[in-house]
Amino acid sequence: MVLSENFIWSATGGSTINLAAITIERYLKVVHSTWSKKRLRNWMIYSVSACAWIFGTVLTFGMVIPTSDVIDGICYPGFTWESKEAQLACGIGLFLFYEVTTLAIFFFCYWRILIVIRRQAKVMASHEEAGPSTSQARQSSKIQSNVIKTMIIVSVFFAVSWTPFSVLNLLMITDGTITSHSITIIYVVLLIPFLYISTNPFIYATKFDPVKRVLLGLTPCKKNTVQPVESIEVTPKQT
Repeated sequence: MVLSENFIWSATGGSTINLAAITIERYLKVVHSTWSKKRLRNWMIYSVSACAWIFGTVLTFGMVIPTSDVIDGICYPGFTWESKEAQLACGIGLFLFYEVTTLAIFFFCYWRILIVIRRQAKVMASHEEAGPSTSQARQSSKIQSNVIKTMIIVSVFFAVSWTPFSVLNLLMITDGTITSHSITIIYVVLLIPFLYISTNPFIYATKFDPVKRVLLGLTPCKKNTVQPVESIEVTPKQT
């Protein structure tokens, strides 16, 4: 359970599926806003989030535990495959699911989102008079753009950091020669996506306005930018 790194890869798989699910949710709310307002409910979002973690855990445990064994007191995780074909099929399937499919979702959804946001910006710029409704629409559009920018940054960092490791892991599986030297190289390359995981919260804290507001609310020492207004009671002079 511990030496096979099941817990690490279960959480990593669940987070990857969740990131793709958030991208699809943003896509539906921006590109198909009318449909999402009528059909998309909070319980659906919560259910997808829970299923992402469950699916990532089941997939990791179901793959690693049957292929792990203890030989001469040493744990060898993911080494005892029934056949070379099974190992190859599993490696290609994981690469297609976690890497290719996730990147395809990022590219398609955010490409469509950016087109819709640009179209909305042109429509709003065509209005010369900024009435109350227009100002409210601009504020809503600003919040939406902030969310989209944050998620695009997170997705780009995901693609840049995880792609070298995924490609190298696939090449090792297809080549069929996994040695201690190649495993050392994999762990060195794996340092990059783990750094991405560590910096992810800082990206949200610096770029995502709702997170920034919550963090500022938790700060014990905050300066009061609004000066108190003194009220002076004036009594009329009696004659």
